[in-house]
Amino acid sequence: MAGLFLLFTSCNQSSYKTIVHDPALYRQTVKKLNDIILENNFPPMIGSRNYVYANIAAYEVIAAGDNKNFNSLAGQIKHLKAIPQPSDKKIDYPFASLLAFCAVGNAVTFPEGSMNEYVEDLKQKADDAGMPDDVFEASVKYADTVSKHILHWSTGDNYAKLRSASKYTVKDEEGRWIPTPPMYSQAIEPHWCEIRPMVLDSAAQIQPLAPPPYNIKDKESAFYKNVLEVKTIGDNLTPEQKHIADFWDDNPFRLNVVGHVSYATKKFSPGGHWMNIVGIASQNNKSDFNSTVSTYTLASVALFDGFIACWETKFKTNYVRPETVITKNLDQDWRPYIQTPPFPEYTSGHAVISAATAEVLTSAFGDNVAFRDTSSTAFGIPARSFKSFREAAMEAGMSRVYGGIHYANSCRVGTKQGEEIGRLVVKRLKLKRQESELTALINN
Repeated sequence: MAGLFLLFTSCNQSSYKTIVHDPALYRQTVKKLNDIILENNFPPMIGSRNYVYANIAAYEVIAAGDNKNFNSLAGQIKHLKAIPQPSDKKIDYPFASLLAFCAVGNAVTFPEGSMNEYVEDLKQKADDAGMPDDVFEASVKYADTVSKHILHWSTGDNYAKLRSASKYTVKDEEGRWIPTPPMYSQAIEPHWCEIRPMVLDSAAQIQPLAPPPYNIKDKESAFYKNVLEVKTIGDNLTPEQKHIADFWDDNPFRLNVVGHVSYATKKFSPGGHWMNIVGIASQNNKSDFNSTVSTYTLASVALFDGFIACWETKFKTNYVRPETVITKNLDQDWRPYIQTPPFPEYTSGHAVISAATAEVLTSAFGDNVAFRDTSSTAFGIPARSFKSFREAAMEAGMSRVYGGIHYANSCRVGTKQGEEIGRLVVKRLKLKRQESELTALINN
């Protein structure tokens, strides 16, 4: 009878793992951070910083608890020192990883504490599911240790210093970017290329050739042809092209002006859209908890470094937007289908980060892996289906041409730039141990 009681008690105490170790809970937690970023109008590059530090914190907890299958990122990415190793065998690592994600997300994201209520819900969920008190306490303690380590490391990325950096100098020169309607906003984060990258040697490591020189007077010039292409497409958009432009718009803050009335609408940023796709791919692949965290982490690194490299290109070239050229030289009443974002044109940020993330997902799940992207249905935009992650990235880049905010050349070049970044991330970061490493580990 005593044996039966012990067996029942043991099964009851471990039943919480069914809930806490469910990868759907991690996807939900990333989505929660995504919602906070959306609610607070974070620009896409700042959003990428939120994602990367929170995911790395969660991943380092997982790597510490499953070091036979996962390598720490310490020594693999810039300046990250070895994570304090766990000393308590009672730690529940998936639960601790969720808490570490939230702790870092809380501190990196403004306003600080945005995830507090969600954290309490997580803790209540674990308690209701029967997590033993000693396991709960050990997990909370280790999550706190790792999150503090990651946050200390994050302070060295130059972000705080750039809050007081000089603004972009607007010069009304032919071919140079100037603010666009309806907000005529200052350029966002002109010094973002000075942020410390994760994998890139520097922001300048993967840079494309310069765009075609400004020449609107010569109708045979590459520049004129690029401009005319945007206008012609914009003047003859098909319903499918409009759907594509709307689907990938991902404008975190669109100002709508109707007569004398203006109001804002919000969507997640391009990075948030791809974080959703990571979740869809992981769910479709039936990835377990640890592999789900691993994929999100690798994708967030590609996003982060992608924005840094792209912003180096943007503020090195200071390339003019199609809207500015068309309204000044071809048709003063012309407007793009979607709203032009406030920063230089070349290369397309969406093309860069989409291609970079697609390379990570291709490495994780394979090429020609079909999926249905429902990310934009929350904003009333129908889902789209793709034959592969790379196909989705190509469409994301081209969507900016349909939207009237980028030249096709900038999107093609941006896609290639992103592909190189994604491949470099996959090549340099070894999250999962190889069979040879496992064999050596077992033999030792």
